[in-house]
Amino acid sequence: MSQHPEKAGPPGAPASGPGTGVWFIGARGSVATTAVTGAAALAAGLQPPTGLVTEAPEFAGSGLPALSSLVFGGHDTAEWPLPKRAEALAEGGVLPRGLAAAVHRELAAADEEIRPGGPLPGDRRGDEELIADFATDIADFTRRTGVARTVVVNLASTEPLPEPNSARLPASSLYAAAALRAGAAYVNFTPSAGLHHPALAEAAASARVPYAGRDGKTGQTLLRSVLAPMFRQRALDVRAWSGSNLLGGGDGAALADPAAAEAKNAGKNRVLEDTLGALPEGEVHIDEVPALGEWKTAWDHVAFQGFLGSRMILQTIWQGCDSALAAPLVLDLARLAARAQEVGITGQLPALGFYFKDPDGGSSALAEQYAALLAFAARLGARPAEAS
Repeated sequence: MSQHPEKAGPPGAPASGPGTGVWFIGARGSVATTAVTGAAALAAGLQPPTGLVTEAPEFAGSGLPALSSLVFGGHDTAEWPLPKRAEALAEGGVLPRGLAAAVHRELAAADEEIRPGGPLPGDRRGDEELIADFATDIADFTRRTGVARTVVVNLASTEPLPEPNSARLPASSLYAAAALRAGAAYVNFTPSAGLHHPALAEAAASARVPYAGRDGKTGQTLLRSVLAPMFRQRALDVRAWSGSNLLGGGDGAALADPAAAEAKNAGKNRVLEDTLGALPEGEVHIDEVPALGEWKTAWDHVAFQGFLGSRMILQTIWQGCDSALAAPLVLDLARLAARAQEVGITGQLPALGFYFKDPDGGSSALAEQYAALLAFAARLGARPAEAS
């Protein structure tokens, strides 16, 4: 990560031209803080790129922007500075001790580029004014930092499903519309409506930038996308598939709202319905456990039937750190979307379904999604960049 994008490039590499802007919605949250810290640490050679798919050899020829070229900013309604947020994550065991201090300069620089989000209670601006103000913030960031292009990534807390016939757009859709207006690629890493809101259907269909989403696939659904094809391919009859999630942190607090949890579970169920042909009996429950902090535990119980009606059970337990699972995927997506925009690809990016619970088309099976991602990476490398 560089404060001087014109000098961007991997450590030890020559200058490689203008940098790439990454504008986070929810820029002071745990995932965004982990992503900014991680990008700075990797660019400085302080940590290995574990979990970062785009650092694998298969992506070496894709022309992706270097991690050191990424310049961060964003919107947030919180006022807790990024360096302090990173220190708190280190205290909680999410980040290695000492890392926040080692990349303090990069965290402080990113924090300087964060602008007030909204709408907050009492905000009298209408939707159009909010979209215009958000778009101005994004465009000003792109111009001021001198980056070649900016990718907007939604990392804000999960919203409830939009009310039918509501006169107002949800915040996620305001930011999505602002991204399009600012000419920025857009990634929705949350289950919130974003560009999927019916009121933005026409804008999405005619978008002159690439976009992808929604709802990052980091844990329980990642495992489901591997296991569900196994049952289908082995002709085993899944009778019921139930799950439970225990989580703390900001995501746990947001998903304590049943309406927000409903939006989250829709994506978790999609992979089963798409892969198995029908949604099995069973539900997913999400419970907030503040004591878990940034960690989550996901339990699945699969009842299936084999040859001659033999009944069997599979149970899985997934325990992980949500921010550490999500942050490398966010960096992957920002790099892939930026490169797609650089080579002139616009509209939906179904090939990025590998990263999402509710992707824009394509298979829900992880192996098939990974094959599509590799094909997309090869396509990015084969196309020359368009003139900026």
